[in-house]
Amino acid sequence: MEIIDFVETLAREGRLMADAAERAGTNAPVPTCPDWRVADLLRHTGSVHRWAAGYVGGAVKEPVPFPQAPDATGPQLLAWFREGHAALVRTLREAPADVECWTFLPTAPSPLGFWARRQAHETTVHRFDAQAALGVPFTTVTPEFGQDGVDELLTGFHARSRSRVRSEKPQVIRIRATDTGAAWTVHLSQEPPRTVRGGSGTPADLDLTGEAAWLYAALWNRLPLTGPDDVEHPLARLWKEASPIT
Repeated sequence: MEIIDFVETLAREGRLMADAAERAGTNAPVPTCPDWRVADLLRHTGSVHRWAAGYVGGAVKEPVPFPQAPDATGPQLLAWFREGHAALVRTLREAPADVECWTFLPTAPSPLGFWARRQAHETTVHRFDAQAALGVPFTTVTPEFGQDGVDELLTGFHARSRSRVRSEKPQVIRIRATDTGAAWTVHLSQEPPRTVRGGSGTPADLDLTGEAAWLYAALWNRLPLTGPDDVEHPLARLWKEASPIT
């Protein structure tokens, strides 16, 4: 996907998230984030948006803390969220392609590409959360975007030393997107997961197969990983317990 595609997705997903949050109410619980209410969801995502915009807009090359979110609720909090989301979209649209700033995943194509991609996925996953709070089915994502999000999660987030998805003995998860043809082979051990794009000849201990949009939501723990019957394989349980990003 091109940078502009991620920016346009971010713009759309932020609007969807704000609309769902407004309809649910800022005091509504968020089933996909059991300790949160919608107000917490808006404060978190709104702070992340401002944090990201600060790096790109200021060409900041060292990590800085998240900005403080307001204690407001209701319409004031929603207005604050929408303002920060719009500012991030504007910053990404106007930034020079060669802007230099801090990033945090090993697969970043460029600083601008990293932040456009990361914030599109950050906002989409939390849009799922807002829709869960509203009690409506998730609006689906395109196969291309779902595939990209799976790839970022596996080859970016879980390639880092802080990933907690570990196994006492070597095990393999194979993931296949039926609609795009993409595949990933995830090698688990006592070290951080090692993901190889494509299906390998190595036998898998768990095969996860489905459309890219479902894999995206399931691997981010927003849908049951094993499908609607939720019949858990031990590796699916390990993923659910150990993979959430903190």
